[in-house]
Amino acid sequence: MQTKLTLRVDSDLVRKAKAYGKSRGKSVSQMVADYFRLLEGQQDQGETAATPLAQSLRGVLRGAAVDETDYRDHLEDRFG
Repeated sequence: MQTKLTLRVDSDLVRKAKAYGKSRGKSVSQMVADYFRLLEGQQDQGETAATPLAQSLRGVLRGAAVDETDYRDHLEDRFG
């Protein structure tokens, strides 16, 4: 269930938040909700919760056959 919340915030901050959200495809309401979820996670875990971006990257390389040699080769190719 969603509930409306009224906040009093400096108008310049609201303008910046809207621009930030627009550049990332999120509404200010979504960003505030994400922040509240982070706070909830910190309380439950007693530590810093991962950001939504970090959570989305979890497990991306699971099962990948990548090792330190591959990384060194990549650096050599990129930076000579």
